[in-house]
Amino acid sequence: MAAPYACDPEASRGRLWPEEESAFRSPFQRDRDRIIHAGSFRRLKHKTQVFVEHEGDHFRTRLTHSIEVAQVARTIARALGLTEDLTEAVALAHDLGHTPFGHTGEDALNALMQPHGGFDHNAQALKIVTTLERSYAEFDGLNLTWETLEGIAKHNGPVTGDLPFALSDYDARHDLELHTHASGEAQVAAVADDIAYNNHDLADGLRAGLFSDAEAAELPIVSAAYAEVDANYPGLDMKRRRAEALRRVFGVMVRDVIDEARTRLFEAAPASVDELRHAGRPMVRFSDTLFAELKEIRAFLFSRMYRAPSVVEMRQQVTTVVEELFPLFMDRPELLPEEWSDDVANARDETARARLVADYIAGMTDRYALDRHRVLVAGGA
Repeated sequence: MAAPYACDPEASRGRLWPEEESAFRSPFQRDRDRIIHAGSFRRLKHKTQVFVEHEGDHFRTRLTHSIEVAQVARTIARALGLTEDLTEAVALAHDLGHTPFGHTGEDALNALMQPHGGFDHNAQALKIVTTLERSYAEFDGLNLTWETLEGIAKHNGPVTGDLPFALSDYDARHDLELHTHASGEAQVAAVADDIAYNNHDLADGLRAGLFSDAEAAELPIVSAAYAEVDANYPGLDMKRRRAEALRRVFGVMVRDVIDEARTRLFEAAPASVDELRHAGRPMVRFSDTLFAELKEIRAFLFSRMYRAPSVVEMRQQVTTVVEELFPLFMDRPELLPEEWSDDVANARDETARARLVADYIAGMTDRYALDRHRVLVAGGA
């Protein structure tokens, strides 16, 4: 049964471009399906999570990460009486704006774009689903519902101050109420993102040999998980022992969020989704105790994984790729594909040109960016 603060698909604020409703799918189900069929979603399979895509077949990519986030988000949404289809749509779309090479590529592109308003992957995700996807005859973008767009724009909380251009440009046409908290569904998608990467970064770091099971087993939450596995399954082989421990870590985080959210929702007692948006604080989050423990895990991952010598070396290499492709395309738009080159060449000013080039580079996969750099900059055949 849906909670009173859940987003009702029958009461959606609608789409920027009105469409006839489907006889078989709710508006939020259609949003989810449009995201899954988008080219930008497919490209996530070749975009970095932590390790560059070609470094191993078993490491997470942005696509597998997004699928895991959606799975966690559905579980939490169901437990809280929220609308699963909207939660899943926001979860699947939350990383669409990521550049090749993950946060490293984003940092490089943001630095290059500072004279032109910067670059932000959340704002870029909104731009993709409202402008850059061009498969429909009657509109640019995917024409998603207001609720899904709101969730993409502010699932991490209210967006105030100097807005990224892509956010301010769209918000001027279609007010997303950026100053408020997002729906409960979008808040679930945000915390599911944290749960997924906390867990799978531990798994990928172990698989890559950047730290040992013994070292991981000294961390809060993780230590109790390994101890429980060892008590229940003494002598278990390494692969199964690790998997059993990490799925328990997953469970602890999910249970904590559900319990904390239920407490907060009971105290606030929002009678509608708008009351939840204006509650003045997030309703879906970790407890203070678990959040402090997760900070210890993140600090460990930062020093042992994100700043591991092999990862830092690759970060430096891919930063160079972005830093060299950007000015090349700015100066020589004829090197871009035909559907981009004329727009870049005829842009009204340097900022408009830079934003087009940033859109093009941000849409690249890891392998395509490396290939274009090899051919156009390094002179490879």
